[in-house]
Amino acid sequence: MGHSVEKIGGTSMTNYEAVRDNVILAGGESGNIYQRIFVVSAYGGVTDLLLENKRTSHPGVYALFADDGAETLWRDALSDVGNALKEINAGLFPDAEQLDAANTYIEARLFEAERCMDNLHRLCQHGHFGLEDHLLTVREMLASIGEAHSAWNTATLLKRDGINTCYIDLSGWRAEEALPLDQHITEALAGIDLNTTLPIVTGYAHCKEGLMASFDRGYSEMTFSRMAVISGAREAVIHKEYHLSSADPRLVGADKVVPIGRTNYDVADQLANLGMEAIHPRAAKGLRQQKIALRVKNTFEPDHSGTLIDCDYRSEKPCVEIIAGRKQVYALEVFDQDMVGALWRYEQKILGAIERYKGTVITKDINANTITNYLGVNLKTVKRIVSAVKELFPDAEVSTRKVAIISAIGSDMQVPGMLAKTVVALASANISVLAMHQSMRQVDMQFVVNEDDYEKGVASLHRCLVEVHDHGEAICAA
Repeated sequence: MGHSVEKIGGTSMTNYEAVRDNVILAGGESGNIYQRIFVVSAYGGVTDLLLENKRTSHPGVYALFADDGAETLWRDALSDVGNALKEINAGLFPDAEQLDAANTYIEARLFEAERCMDNLHRLCQHGHFGLEDHLLTVREMLASIGEAHSAWNTATLLKRDGINTCYIDLSGWRAEEALPLDQHITEALAGIDLNTTLPIVTGYAHCKEGLMASFDRGYSEMTFSRMAVISGAREAVIHKEYHLSSADPRLVGADKVVPIGRTNYDVADQLANLGMEAIHPRAAKGLRQQKIALRVKNTFEPDHSGTLIDCDYRSEKPCVEIIAGRKQVYALEVFDQDMVGALWRYEQKILGAIERYKGTVITKDINANTITNYLGVNLKTVKRIVSAVKELFPDAEVSTRKVAIISAIGSDMQVPGMLAKTVVALASANISVLAMHQSMRQVDMQFVVNEDDYEKGVASLHRCLVEVHDHGEAICAA
């Protein structure tokens, strides 16, 4: 049947026994523990310590190093990372000799990282060298430590437990040159017999293209995707600590959500646009082009087949498969009477300002004299974008407002009255709709609401569009 390429998320990685028993020993679709390649993330929370906290933006080693005045702070933070990684090791290796080997491995990585950063810091004290020019390289080097740590540990532990593993380090540590990603993967897999060997691969891959420049912390998904494409995988699988479900269980209740079961890459793209990625859109592109299906499974429910995402699926009957959304969205509204008949000129320049400050446009409204872009950025970035737009159009009225977006998404929602039903559901919960969008592709409906109404809105739409149906174990069994 061919092999699969499987990625294990960070939260799942923190529970080695669950990964071993529910993922590895449970076998793939055929029940064979081999004929699979595993790409692993860093243990949960480790990348936050190395870079910055993804949710709170609390600085990690990288963020402190990037602040040129925080020399002692980044050193202390790196020491704290070392202690945290060795604490993880202590919980995984009861054997003193294996624990010593695990600590020695990661200590060597941390020592060399500190030495490189120290040399760079000294070099950049001279006027001819700027720290900014090297920060991306430092960020990649630090990020790679987390994946190298978890992959080495997992390969070693599985070998201890009787599974023939092969540790594949794509992090480029001490590499003489950066190869193109596809070549790097091809060479790493050369000569490995998947019938008898289980490769454990680092989620970070050092390459000529520089994954972090394009994907930042989504780099492991690109490694996973290209690994599947280049090796000709039958299926790609992501193991998470939860199902890809009809809504966030924290908002609507774990007893009310249901796994999606089956959907398509169009739906995955809509989720990614809202920052709720099943997989990064550019990582999904390769799978989609090669017609490789993606399965999302819950590590802690191994008997459930999860959700299968492919190119061609459409639900048998039009329905909503997931209620998703995003808070902390800024509506950037530009009004100018002169915009009438010249929308394209305004839009190009506004988007140029947004791109300059690396803003993300989630959706937009356009009418005769107003363009509103809904941005997934922080307040500091919004202020910079506003200043740039005001310089471009000094006579325009430029305003911002903090809002939330709630979206009803499905592989086929072409049924008369669904939009009206959704608006009524929000109105019945006393929620004002500030704006709404539905494209002719009929895969999502988006509603802009006040941020305070976000949780109530998600629960209301889920109750109206999903809970009224008896979906059983999945909306559509995979």
